[in-house]
Amino acid sequence: MRKAVLLDRDGVINHDYGYVGSVSRFEFLPQVPWALRTLKELGYATVVVSNQSGIARGMYSLADNEAVMQYLQSQLRAQGAALDGIYFCPHHPEAAVPQFRVDCDCRKPKPGMLLQAAADLELDLRASIMVGDHLTDLQAGAAAHVGNLVLVGTHLAEAQPRDKLEPALQGLTCFADLPSFVRALQQGSYVPR
Repeated sequence: MRKAVLLDRDGVINHDYGYVGSVSRFEFLPQVPWALRTLKELGYATVVVSNQSGIARGMYSLADNEAVMQYLQSQLRAQGAALDGIYFCPHHPEAAVPQFRVDCDCRKPKPGMLLQAAADLELDLRASIMVGDHLTDLQAGAAAHVGNLVLVGTHLAEAQPRDKLEPALQGLTCFADLPSFVRALQQGSYVPR
């Protein structure tokens, strides 16, 4: 069993311009390839778990999303930071595209993508870390019994004071961005459970 860092994509790895469904709209956040390579050097598998409801909404296709994911992986591979797994949910319960109008178990905050990644990649979720920029990312991590929850960015802090969070999320740790978290992990100022 391997430990992993499970990562949301938009807003954690790349700029979240809203429904990033084309390579032309994909732009890495600063120092993210370094951060992902460093996680691998620290012994973590790196796995993206991303809601992609733009597919269900008809804003881009499965093929468009695949092109973005292939671009992401090729750019990371060139820097020694290739991901160990990429999982995405194309569903939405109110989808415009009928085939994706599903109340599934993979759309975060449900834990399906994380559990599938754990089964496929033999991950120890209790020794792993979920990194996200929205409450749904952290709820999915908690539902999958991921041992460590990390918030990057400011979405959650702006949306909901920490003392109002459900008990499973009150112990989360916050960082400005993914590289800040990785530096803390590398330097030992953040120690996972």
